[in-house]
Amino acid sequence: MRDGRTVWSDERGGQIGGSPSKQKRQQKKQKQNKQAPRKDFPKDGVVRVQREKGGRGGKTVTVVAGVPGGAAAQEALLKDLKKVCGCGGALKGGLLEIQGDQRDRILEHLLKEGFQAKAAGG
Repeated sequence: MRDGRTVWSDERGGQIGGSPSKQKRQQKKQKQNKQAPRKDFPKDGVVRVQREKGGRGGKTVTVVAGVPGGAAAQEALLKDLKKVCGCGGALKGGLLEIQGDQRDRILEHLLKEGFQAKAAGG
């Protein structure tokens, strides 16, 4: 025993050390780093609004894809949607991510603003 912690090896020769809580934190961090691969959305001019939960530690986000215009237009729409929904969000890889299940509210707002939008996913 060194430094007050127990270290042992498994049948394959690998060593496991540290406290059980540290091991759980490392496993949780590895799980969070594995994010579900994104499906490519068709580029047909339709803004798609989808709920996602996988790879986020049980948290739900609403993803908006296919927003026309450049990064400035996407940032402006993101700011507007965050204000409408009253929650946080981010722009990641050309997709707008809004915290929580806001699909119906976002879809209604996009249609009111004149975007061609529809709900995607289940």
